[in-house]
Amino acid sequence: MGDVTKTRAVVLGGSLAGLFAARVLADAYDEVLVVDRDVLTGVDGPRRGCPQSRHINGLLARGQLTMEELYPGITEEIFADGVPTGDLCGNVRWYFNGVRIQQQEAGLTCVSASRPMLEKHIRRRTQALPNVKLVEQHDILGLTTTADHSRVTGARVQQQGQKQEKVLDADLVVDATGRGSRTPIWLEQLGYPTVEEESKKVGLGYVTQHYKLHCDPYFGDLSINPVANPQLPRGAIFTKTDGGRVEMTVYGILGDHPPTDQQGLYDFVATLAAPEISEALKYAEPLDEPVAFRFPTTLRRRYERMTRFPDGLLVVGDAVTCFNPVYAQGMTVAALSAKTIQQHLHTGAAPKPLDYFRDLARDVIDPPWEMTNLVDLTFPGVEGERPLQVRMAQKFLKRVQIAATRDKKVAAAYMRAAGLIDRPESLQRPGFMLRVLWKSLLGPAKVPPAPAPVPFADQGTDTGKTRRAA
Repeated sequence: MGDVTKTRAVVLGGSLAGLFAARVLADAYDEVLVVDRDVLTGVDGPRRGCPQSRHINGLLARGQLTMEELYPGITEEIFADGVPTGDLCGNVRWYFNGVRIQQQEAGLTCVSASRPMLEKHIRRRTQALPNVKLVEQHDILGLTTTADHSRVTGARVQQQGQKQEKVLDADLVVDATGRGSRTPIWLEQLGYPTVEEESKKVGLGYVTQHYKLHCDPYFGDLSINPVANPQLPRGAIFTKTDGGRVEMTVYGILGDHPPTDQQGLYDFVATLAAPEISEALKYAEPLDEPVAFRFPTTLRRRYERMTRFPDGLLVVGDAVTCFNPVYAQGMTVAALSAKTIQQHLHTGAAPKPLDYFRDLARDVIDPPWEMTNLVDLTFPGVEGERPLQVRMAQKFLKRVQIAATRDKKVAAAYMRAAGLIDRPESLQRPGFMLRVLWKSLLGPAKVPPAPAPVPFADQGTDTGKTRRAA
């Protein structure tokens, strides 16, 4: 008897979106190949192919739950590797419109891992699947298809340093190559319509640096996060992370970017709504140089609106939608994209791409895209239409943020929606809306300032490494 034909899925891109996709595909295909241009195995630091790995990458509460569902036990494994945790509302000090909101346990587990740490654990668990193989240091050249281009049959790749390209035959190809995805170009070359795109110029720039602190600005909290607003389009995330370090990403919108020279960065931080960050930096030892990243525009590719699409091809993660990274939705949406693929692998049949894209758009992408679009358009310099419905929603959102400075239940509900645990409509229940209107009538609460950072008793004399600027 001849060998039974084995099924194979090929994932293009070995970052988080690709790893999540490989995890669910491993349940349905005999072999799953993950192709990437970088070395992946054994890497526990930032990768060249993932420049954002040098910066803070937040995993929202919904992302943590989905990650745990895909890899049972992984959350505790990450915590055991020295990653601090807390509640996204109860242990994070949020500043909206320059005012601290109330802190309240909301059942929102925060995984305060650096991007390389998170990727290391997810990659390790994915590689442990017996039918998953990483095809490293291979450039992705294109797709192969049937003669009539109606079905994708594989991917053309080339090992770095080799002249000969090779074809990886596949029953399904998943593009997880990120914002630079060439699927729109490949589709046009195959005779398919142009993929409709939406973009919005936000002019975001941010700078990240890691520190060893010689003081405690947290007092039991996990992170201090002043959020940019139209009056001050600057913000930061100042969080404990793995390795006993503190990770700080400072950002500015519409071209108001933080500098990368050390004193200039400190001066920028001093203008933020959370003065305790600047105070803490007086007792901070920088562990690396400030690193910049620019994110000019958001981007959404509307695959769900296409009338024709080849079988045997799906797209996930940033290759479909690049959210404003300030809202930390990318990794969570990547995990939810994999869950959507999983739902379309029923009875072993190949997914129908347009059905998948429609479900992905409606259930996964639309809620966070609309929420962040609403916030982005509160900045007058961000171009885009602001019909009455948007303006009304923006006014209500501001009232929610004001009420959250006075009411812990409002703060918790707001952060549950921001963490993608609850859909945005949860904030529109009549009882909740009445509570918001009532609590916001008096305006923002005058929250006492955060206590001054306390230098550690064993700090000793000035080593010359900590900042001592007045």
